[in-house]
Amino acid sequence: MALVETRIEGGVAILELCDPPANTYSYEMMRALDDAILRARMDDGVHVLVLRGQGDKFFCAGANIQMLREATPSYKYQFCLHANETLLRLEHTSKLVIAALGGHTVGGGLEVALAADLRIARRGGGKIGLPEVTLGVLPGTGGTQRLVRLVGKSRAIELMASGRLMDFDEAQKLGIVDQVFESNGFFDRVLDYARTFVPPGRAALAVGRIKRAVQSGSEIPIESGLALERELQQVLFQSEDAKEGLSAYADKRAPSFKGK
Repeated sequence: MALVETRIEGGVAILELCDPPANTYSYEMMRALDDAILRARMDDGVHVLVLRGQGDKFFCAGANIQMLREATPSYKYQFCLHANETLLRLEHTSKLVIAALGGHTVGGGLEVALAADLRIARRGGGKIGLPEVTLGVLPGTGGTQRLVRLVGKSRAIELMASGRLMDFDEAQKLGIVDQVFESNGFFDRVLDYARTFVPPGRAALAVGRIKRAVQSGSEIPIESGLALERELQQVLFQSEDAKEGLSAYADKRAPSFKGK
């Protein structure tokens, strides 16, 4: 069985972490995820990526502890470096990324989810949090950096220093999870939601550029962010979708976008 299964349905690439029951990741899984992200990024027929874990018990429980326990310090460092590179690629791909949290999302599993643009969780599906402190380490796959950008310094420190876990409803109140869907038909609901960002109903090219403007612009001075925004807008002004959107507005009809 592949460590990351990929399929495409109606413009949505579904990337599934496959190491049941906990879907823990290894160097090999991160390599497979990296490859899947690149393929989806380069596929003109893909407009949205949805990341999920196999089964309904875990989205992902983080890195494989046995692997980390047996690895040399040098290997552990290189492993974290590669994992960070993979998640940066996920974060910066110019297509919307949704993490479907159907089960427990803890440790490195939450760090993977934090690299997505949107996180949708299954009500009652499990716990979420960064408990690495209980192992004597810190969240080393981007957790300390991405969580603070969502919840602020004090809250992020409290959550990571205590290592406490919470349910998805509390995580939504804190802004870690964007939406919580009911358990019945959860993943079908996620796919229905993902398709709302796919042509012809949505200008996926604009969605991707909005993502890039926010993800990159939020990390640089506002003057540089505004310059990036202008550059991306100029690209969109020359697109078929912008022409269609403006024409549809003038003609008082619904637009039919192509993602081009």
